[in-house]
Amino acid sequence: MEYYRLSEKEALDSLRTNEKGLSQEEADKRLKEYGENKLKEIKRISVFELLLEQFTSPLVLILIGAAVASFIIKEFIDSYLIFAIVILNGFLGFVQEYKAEKAVELLKKLTSLKSMVVRDSKIKEVYSTELVPGDIVLVEMGDKVPADLRIIESSDLYVNEASLTGESQPVHKSLAKIEKSVAIADQKNMLFLGTIITRGKGKAVVAGTGMNTELGKIAGIVQETETELTPLQVKLKQLGKFLSVFILLIIVVITFTGIYKGGTFFDMLLIGISLAVAAIPEGLPAVVTIALSIGTKKMIKRNVLVKRLTAVEALGSVDVICSDKTGTLTKGEMTVKKIFCDNKLIDIEGSGYSTSGRFLSSNKEFSSKELELILKIGLLNNDAVLQDHEFIGDPTEIALLISALKFNLKKEDLEKEYPRIDTVAFTSERKMMSTLHKHKNGNVVFSKGAVEILLKKCSRIYFGGMVRRLTAPPEANNGFANNGLRVLGFAYKKSEKDRVSESDENNLIFLGMQAMIDPPREEAIDAVKKCKEAGIRVIMITGDNAITAEAVAKELGIHDKVITGEELEKINLDEVVEDISIYARVNPEHKIKIVDALKKKGHIVAMTGDGVNDAPALKKADIGVAMGKTGTDVSKDAASMILVDDNFASIVNAIEEGRGIYDNIKKFVNYLLSANLGEVLVLFIPIMLGWQYLGKIAVPLVAVQLLWLNLVTDGMPALALGFDKPEEMIMRRQPRKTNEKIISANMFWNIIATSLLITAAVLYIFNYGLSVNLVKAQTLALTTIVMLEFARVYIIEKEYKARLFSNKYLLFAIAFSIFLQLLVVYTPLNFLLKLMPLNLMDWAYIIGLVIVVFVISYLSNKLITILTKETD
Repeated sequence: MEYYRLSEKEALDSLRTNEKGLSQEEADKRLKEYGENKLKEIKRISVFELLLEQFTSPLVLILIGAAVASFIIKEFIDSYLIFAIVILNGFLGFVQEYKAEKAVELLKKLTSLKSMVVRDSKIKEVYSTELVPGDIVLVEMGDKVPADLRIIESSDLYVNEASLTGESQPVHKSLAKIEKSVAIADQKNMLFLGTIITRGKGKAVVAGTGMNTELGKIAGIVQETETELTPLQVKLKQLGKFLSVFILLIIVVITFTGIYKGGTFFDMLLIGISLAVAAIPEGLPAVVTIALSIGTKKMIKRNVLVKRLTAVEALGSVDVICSDKTGTLTKGEMTVKKIFCDNKLIDIEGSGYSTSGRFLSSNKEFSSKELELILKIGLLNNDAVLQDHEFIGDPTEIALLISALKFNLKKEDLEKEYPRIDTVAFTSERKMMSTLHKHKNGNVVFSKGAVEILLKKCSRIYFGGMVRRLTAPPEANNGFANNGLRVLGFAYKKSEKDRVSESDENNLIFLGMQAMIDPPREEAIDAVKKCKEAGIRVIMITGDNAITAEAVAKELGIHDKVITGEELEKINLDEVVEDISIYARVNPEHKIKIVDALKKKGHIVAMTGDGVNDAPALKKADIGVAMGKTGTDVSKDAASMILVDDNFASIVNAIEEGRGIYDNIKKFVNYLLSANLGEVLVLFIPIMLGWQYLGKIAVPLVAVQLLWLNLVTDGMPALALGFDKPEEMIMRRQPRKTNEKIISANMFWNIIATSLLITAAVLYIFNYGLSVNLVKAQTLALTTIVMLEFARVYIIEKEYKARLFSNKYLLFAIAFSIFLQLLVVYTPLNFLLKLMPLNLMDWAYIIGLVIVVFVISYLSNKLITILTKETD
């Protein structure tokens, strides 16, 4: 259907809707009929394919081959057991990867865009995926168009359609129907899915959703690419490959040396393959994905939505946070406290969103025509609305709406007397907004904006009941600013035109000012203090003037030099960026300069933003942080993180979680590598030394025992480390350096020392067990290594100052794994693993060795820390 060739009414009729919108019942019905408003995704790997993938690695295939060979030579128990362990291992790997996939899907769902629609004659917010043909959608500057729409109302509407047409210049949109068939670029009365509103606002009816949109027609071109690995995952993958080659070489040596020393070819080959499966850390990147995913879930609970896993890594290195002031460091609930007009200072009672409060001058109730006019301008030059007892709109405009309501001025009444004809929208560059209104006495332009900007546009001032020539700016402005008040100026003029543009914003009559306060968030004050302790510098960025900015910064605990956007243009920021923590009267373009200058100095920067023009700075920063409540779709797309509550304290919480997650990954790497190296040495040394029992080679662990060890110790306990909470002093550390290696010198020597201790203990008890028989010796060796690896977990926890039993998941994982080990030692299952029951004296030896290793390992770690002069 070519909706651009229909008039607004014809389009509405064709889609069986009207300007009051669909009913919720009808919308639900159409959603079932047309399906969700989303593009078909590329075919993802099925659950069955994911399960099958677990059994396709070369090592597992060799192991399956070994199981088949065991069956052929009638070693049925070994064959069945190897098959069982391979299947169980594969299933656990499948569960891990499936959870990782689901975590990524959850992130995508949570970052879905929302749209403002009219349903049941009321404005409400819905997920864009729930839009249906016939829905009435409201769009404004910064929105990403959620479907193909036919415009039915438009106010200075410009759209960037580069994603669809390749045209970089914004296109001006209109209502008029087009008589003939034209290309997409010429359909001026249509909005298309994926394009961006760069200016103005409008109302439109949904004409097409999902694959029935213009973007849907070329969906194959815009499908998502595969998720990239994070830098940490890349490093660990490389480490895994290196270790794999190293371990495979050792296994080849073990296998052929074992054969040379008297072992059978098949037994030694099976031991070699099993050791490869147990010791090669092929699961490192997958476990990191799960650890990062666990972290993102934790962050959601703390009002932070992480869009990219790479951001979780980078958080631990952030040493500068550049934060917008309004609504992030402050509450975002503006309240007009003072008005200056007709050379009088007027106080207003009340705070927050309460509509009751008196106007006082010299402590007496006050009213005047000038006061009424400035309140009228604030009410009419305003896009905020009161709907169902809820204020919707920009916090500053809501404050102006409330100050007018306190004077008993109602927007719906005034809009009948002064209907709006046209608008020049506010932008962060212009710092002002003008509206043109029709009135019985002639058209009038109402303007509001930053006082110093507005005064440049004014040639006259209303004062003493007369319009006079403006000779000097009102002094009250500085007085307001010194008290941390945000000040807006108001002006007007008569007009004979039916349209208004930026060129008409001159020769205005200055009327006065409304001064409002946006108090700092109490939690932001604490968060700034926390940042200082954590070695993180907080930089405040605001559109307010320098005096107001400094006053608010002082309350927050930010003390440093102040610079304005104007001054920024005249200096080389690279030379002074380390001395400036307060930026006033800045544009979004200045944010890119600030990020650039900080990054040149080697800082890792988090930058907040909510507007369309903030997007480049958000992308440029190491961590782009968008606002969940006030942020535009464009800023949310560009960001790597979204603050659900727009609260600065949430950024600090995210950094704390990010540091904790990185610690947990290091714990896992430390545990896995020390355990795996210990397992390799436990087999390597006896074979190289040629240990024998009854004339045959004696190995501490046979193939099925190695596979069992891998199953019991590597999976659940390692993953449970991902649930550790950040240690209490984590925000007293300095930020992590970006070039810091995952395996530091401290960890490297730690792993070596622990592996040698585990090896010595296991070989000692194996040798003791040989005095009875080989099965006893192997049972002691297997049980000891299981217990030592769990002791190792708690040694690592101790290094990171974690409370001993604070992680219930880790407790459960270890308890369950020990239960499984006891099960195979003391039940008929021991026959399958070639084990035998242990007596109390055996356990006394095992527990004694675990205590000795725990103490020596703890002391050696302390010594290593001192010698390497670093802490993990």
